[in-house]
Amino acid sequence: MRRRSFIAALPAAAAAAHAIGARAAVETAGPAAPFPAGAGPAPAAGPVPTETDYERALSLRDRWIGMTENVAWPARWVGKSGRLLYRKTVPGGFQFTMVDATTLRKEPAFDHDRLAAEFSKAAGQSFSGLHLPFERARFSEDGQTLTFEWEEAEWSCRLSDYSCKREPEEGGRRPRGFGVVRDLTQQGGNGPKASPDGRWEALILNQNLALREVATGTVTPLSTDGSEGDFYDGETIAWSPDSRKLILYRVRPGYRREVHKVESSPKDQIEPKLHTQLYPKPGDAVDQEQPVLFHVPGTGAPGRKLDIDAALFPNPYLMTDFEWRADSATVVFEYTRRGHQMVRVIEIDAATGTPRAVVTETAATFVNNERRFRHDVNKGGAEVIWLSERDGWSHLYLIDGRTGKVKTQITKGDWVVRHVTKVDDERRQIYFAANGMRPGEDPYFQHFYRVDFDGRNLVPLTTADAYHDVSLSDDLVYYVDTYSRVDMAPVMELRRTSDRSLVAEVERGDISRLLAAGFRPPEVFKAKGRDGKTDIWGVIVRPLGFDPARRYPVIENIYAGPHDSFVPKTFWPFGFHSGGDKVIGMQAQAEMGFVVAQIDGMGTMNRSKAFHDVCWKNLKDSGFPDRIRWWQAAAAQYPQLDIARVGIYGGSAGGQSSLAALLFFGDFYKAAFCYAGCHDNRMDKISWNEQWMGWPVDESYAQSSNVDNAHRLTGQVALVVGELDDNVDPSSTMQVVNALIKADKTFDLLVVPGEGHSAGRSTGPVRYALRKQYGFFLKALGGADAPDWNARTSTAAAVPPANGNG
Repeated sequence: MRRRSFIAALPAAAAAAHAIGARAAVETAGPAAPFPAGAGPAPAAGPVPTETDYERALSLRDRWIGMTENVAWPARWVGKSGRLLYRKTVPGGFQFTMVDATTLRKEPAFDHDRLAAEFSKAAGQSFSGLHLPFERARFSEDGQTLTFEWEEAEWSCRLSDYSCKREPEEGGRRPRGFGVVRDLTQQGGNGPKASPDGRWEALILNQNLALREVATGTVTPLSTDGSEGDFYDGETIAWSPDSRKLILYRVRPGYRREVHKVESSPKDQIEPKLHTQLYPKPGDAVDQEQPVLFHVPGTGAPGRKLDIDAALFPNPYLMTDFEWRADSATVVFEYTRRGHQMVRVIEIDAATGTPRAVVTETAATFVNNERRFRHDVNKGGAEVIWLSERDGWSHLYLIDGRTGKVKTQITKGDWVVRHVTKVDDERRQIYFAANGMRPGEDPYFQHFYRVDFDGRNLVPLTTADAYHDVSLSDDLVYYVDTYSRVDMAPVMELRRTSDRSLVAEVERGDISRLLAAGFRPPEVFKAKGRDGKTDIWGVIVRPLGFDPARRYPVIENIYAGPHDSFVPKTFWPFGFHSGGDKVIGMQAQAEMGFVVAQIDGMGTMNRSKAFHDVCWKNLKDSGFPDRIRWWQAAAAQYPQLDIARVGIYGGSAGGQSSLAALLFFGDFYKAAFCYAGCHDNRMDKISWNEQWMGWPVDESYAQSSNVDNAHRLTGQVALVVGELDDNVDPSSTMQVVNALIKADKTFDLLVVPGEGHSAGRSTGPVRYALRKQYGFFLKALGGADAPDWNARTSTAAAVPPANGNG
């Protein structure tokens, strides 16, 4: 079949210009020019940044973000329509585009201006069609409703009239504190649940389960032992397909811990407001769920209640929703034991109520709940595809659903299965994403593969030396592959699944204007870690006006959360500081006279189990022994890096790690700027912290605590916290402040009124916080004072033009 291209539809001159620009965007961007090596020591002093330099750095994102075209986000298929939806850059902003895979016709996915107008009304803020506040969206099956997430809530817009509304939280279900403690002050979705045949409705009356016959309205109690302290939860009711059985959880409520926050300066009144949040913390009692099975009354037969023996699922942390087999003979749920060292798939015999373990996964450290996958082949119980790290790497296994034994280890090797995209039961094939399989490539680059259930015929779907994001069409005829690197703009290709042949190049990002303005990609750098064998990967960002005759103090942008890896691998440099700062943030900091880097040390994800396990009960480590060796290797190659003057900054877990750098590795790190740190894991959310620090709460929590170890502080520290942080208890920062005062230590503190977890990073006074960050590091690492901002007569200095681009 002849390959088709979107470029072919352009006039000849336009097509040529497009092709030249696209080649320039990819080829010119190449790896950043390395630092001159071996030049010997260089002078440390440099010019002190002026107010104009600050403003140039602070405005860098705004001046550069519009200088790309056709830079695309990963595409997703719209149901079974054969169409693709994705976002891309266009002159003046961004556009969501729809492409038909058969005709290759491209068009705007909707009326952007009209949606912006209606969404602005619903949200109470003003947005334009070229700057909608979301990067990803999805259509309903009929293509008439668009849904997206904004400010941690789901929204939907009906395209018939563009009316927009915020969807109920938790899909209308009762909220749960970090998934494990129900908010009993909320009613939730406890309405009647109809049986598949429509004959019955199951409902909760006075904490007990009852059955109502729809035709007669007759109500029959099925339980009488429920109470407020041990109730039947109607939200968990699951009917069997044959309408003869139902199962639900009986719940003993956990501890209702509340975090109280004072909003000091509300917009609608003078007096402060009190905010209260359900916030379970490590060690708190969680909801205890016990499955109970009921047989529905039949002709001449009474109803029957079957209590399920809990010996196979003691001390539960989390139990999933029930899943009935198609034949109504068995029902399944997954169980996570408190402490995250055991996960089981439990199957209950619907006739007898007898449970058995289909799969049991254990670990001496933790079973990684951030990477779980289970697929029941043909929706039955005979075979299960299961993701496990039992051999030291994340791999797929085919489990015998009757015996629980491994039939086949489907994938194996020193590489990582990240996630499963699709399982084709009919062809007995699995489509999955993995990294680390390709020798000589960055081991974090994600690629996509297909493999048979028996582990044979492993086929790569992606081959370019880059990070790939793939979406398969519902019928598996096509897949769309979007790939990029930090030094290569995204390319989007449509390919046939059967032979991987190229159908069309859908998009190719053009960054020629950005390059002309001065942008240079980060330099990828690797060095050996603490064991002298394992490669540690990072990126280096240098000032645009880098002077090889100078020595530069260095700053590390850190995020060491064990739930992922964080050094950027794809192109888009303009994101805000979340999960680590992004390339544009590092570049702006570098413009103040620093070299900035980001590193993935041991304890983060997407390498071996042993690499990851370094974090267990040891979050204070944060990979610092690897990071320090990485810096030493970089300085050995590039003498312009002055590693006698090392700063570090980060937010959330990165805020915790930044301060930990001074407390536990103060002989290397000299200054830290810490946003919204979870400085004591006992004070933070139960879910994230028990996953990595374990349960019960033990001495390891105190050993990693920045509060308990605040007296160890050397160097300079600045702390930033939003008073309404709903992710990390803001008292965590204030407890550090208290400990530092008691230890007679000096520090800087910025409390941001009315703002939450992202205060100063992506919300609230971002410019103000960044200005303080820049000035802090200039003073701490270079002895330079910031301009006297209070002496200004205007709110901001004039912003210089973007290298001649206005």
